[in-house]
Amino acid sequence: MGTVWDRTAEFVGDNVAAILPVALMAFFVPASVEGSLAAIPPREGTMLPMLLALLQLVFALLSFWGTLAITAMGLDLVSDRSAGRVALSRLPVTLLVTLLLVVAILVLASPVPVVLAVSGYDLVAMSRGGSFDVGPGIAAFAALYLLLLTGAVLWCSARLAILTPTIVRERRGMTSIARSWQLTRGHALRILGVLILYAVVSWVAQLAAKTVFGSIFELVAGGGEGEGLTLADILTSIVVAAVQSGFLVLFAAFTAKLYLALASQSELRRDPAAFA
Repeated sequence: MGTVWDRTAEFVGDNVAAILPVALMAFFVPASVEGSLAAIPPREGTMLPMLLALLQLVFALLSFWGTLAITAMGLDLVSDRSAGRVALSRLPVTLLVTLLLVVAILVLASPVPVVLAVSGYDLVAMSRGGSFDVGPGIAAFAALYLLLLTGAVLWCSARLAILTPTIVRERRGMTSIARSWQLTRGHALRILGVLILYAVVSWVAQLAAKTVFGSIFELVAGGGEGEGLTLADILTSIVVAAVQSGFLVLFAAFTAKLYLALASQSELRRDPAAFA
């Protein structure tokens, strides 16, 4: 993993000029705009919620495209000029595979709401934050099942960490799931540790940026909660978006270099004479 991180850092450092436009358009601008819009209080009876939802969908597609473009560059597959075109061509397949995995997780999580509904609980009221009392037996079942499901999802996340590079590099569709599972065999624990460390560090960094810079900007520019969109909110969202964009770039580059390392190791095991 240390070698993979070294190659990731080297790639990012050597390709800042190529990565920066993609990161700005796909990560930074959407994140900063979303952060600013989050401060606008919702207004019922207007088109604003629908427009915000549509905007979030567009931003999500941009983020997918940016991840694929940086992944393609990290795989040394294309030049910086053609990375965007490669990302666009692999975007539909990536969305389809991602949607399939999300549906699978939802299906696996469905026993909990099913048990609650069969037991007579109002799921609509629960989703709205209404007060309710769950019996100890049902509560124990839900807690244990969700704990096991969380562990399974984390394990699968490690085994599918290189799913995106597999789709981009090998131009696979649904078979990319099996291919990623094959390449990460024997490395899941180390990959899981890296993923957890990445999630913790990125969350702490974004929280610190929002808290520290948010407080400074509120003192300098004024504003606060309940006042709608203010200059302090805009400046804070810009700083948080910059931090978030950096971590997204690192993650895309890391998974690309991890794929190259695992694929090379798999090829060496399959045909040692080819590397002699």
